[in-house]
Parts: sequence; structure tokens; C-alpha cells
Amino acid sequence: MSAFRTSPRLGFALGALACALLLSFGYFLQYVKGLEPCPLCLLQRGFFYAVLIVFALAALHGPRGKGRTAYGALAALFAAGGAATAGRQVWLQHLPADKVPQCGPDLFFMLENFPLSQALQKLVAGTGECAVVDWRFLGLSIAEWSLAWFCFFVLYALWLAARGSMPSSART
Repeated sequence: MSAFRTSPRLGFALGALACALLLSFGYFLQYVKGLEPCPLCLLQRGFFYAVLIVFALAALHGPRGKGRTAYGALAALFAAGGAATAGRQVWLQHLPADKVPQCGPDLFFMLENFPLSQALQKLVAGTGECAVVDWRFLGLSIAEWSLAWFCFFVLYALWLAARGSMPSSART
């Protein structure tokens, strides 16, 4: 653990690597296994990219003190947005069949034909397509795994941020 004390880069690089691996697995499920992502899945993918970019920039920059706190807080903010999105999809997946919203147009159609505010509103609300569970691992759907990982990233980023705000003598 002394590497975390001497270099914040490693902590941020590990977070970026985890995000990259998760995104790679998502693309594997899409292009190799043929599972098409729903609008909420695509939004979660965007949040994974945002967390990845913040972690990667922080790893390249190697911030200390307030810079480390700022990067950690920004990554936690994006991860919280991803957790909210994944939580919405998990909620949709657990609705009774008669309460699931109807399927709507796909994301690309909405972006091309609706005003941006209306497309974003429909995107965040989710559709019946977002309630479908096509794949499970250890009893959890992709959205549930996504929620778990986003919660982990929130805690991990806050931990990195807190380590940046501590005086060096207080860190263990």
C-alpha cells in the first residue's frame, strides 16, 4: 500500500483500468454475444466513459492535495450519475409486467427527430426495452452489475479524494 502514499497516479490508473475493462466487456456482449444496449444502457456507458476519462486524466496528471480531491470528487459525481441511471433501470426491471412502460423509439431516432430536451427526458425515463433482462451472471442483470460497479466507483473516488485532502502525516 505504500504505492498509494507515494503516487496518487496508481490509484487513479487502477480506476481507469477497471472502467476500461467494464466497457470492453460491454462491447463484447454487444458485438460478440449480440446483446443490443437499450437507451439507459447507452447512458450508463457514457457515465463509465466519463469516470474513465477523469481517472485517466488524474493518472496522467498525478495530482496531489486539492487537485487529487478535485479529480476524486469529479469521478464520484459521474459515478453517482451512473448509479442513478443504473438504479432507474434496475427499478424498471423489477416492475410487474403490467406496469412496465411501453417500448419507444430507439436513441438515434429520438436524437434525430425530437428536441434535445425531449429526447433526454425520454432517455432518462427509460422504456419497456430497458426493463428486459437478456443476460445474468451470478443472478444479477447487467444493470444490477452496473449499479454495483458505479457504487464501488463512488466510494473509491471519494476515498481517493479524501486521501488527497489529508495531511501526509495522517495517511497510512
